[in-house]
Amino acid sequence: MIHEFKLRVYYEDTDLAGIVYYANYLKFIERARTEYVRELGIDQTKLKATHGLVFAVRRVVADFLSPARFDDELLVRTSIDQITGARIALQQNVSCSGTTLFSANVTLAMLGLDGKAMRLPADIRQILG
Repeated sequence: MIHEFKLRVYYEDTDLAGIVYYANYLKFIERARTEYVRELGIDQTKLKATHGLVFAVRRVVADFLSPARFDDELLVRTSIDQITGARIALQQNVSCSGTTLFSANVTLAMLGLDGKAMRLPADIRQILG
């Protein structure tokens, strides 16, 4: 399954050169992941309150391929590559008009409130597929 999240580049997202500041791509893909999980029916606030579990980014490998600019309409595509006991590996791509601008492999870990790695609950694994 591929999740799609649309957004527009605002002036505040750009740097002095008028292109999207590199760190903002991480914000864009974070928003997309949050919406993806929400659309799957996973309530992260409830997960934390009832189970003491949170998702945390463990690793990001990113390629900046081409710049986005002010007022561009971007599309973030997110897909799950692999799910293990405590980790989720995702592929996220940001594109504009069909051209991939940014690509990232993201590894999420399930953590307890003490910061220690925990296994994904069975119901969450089932939802994620």
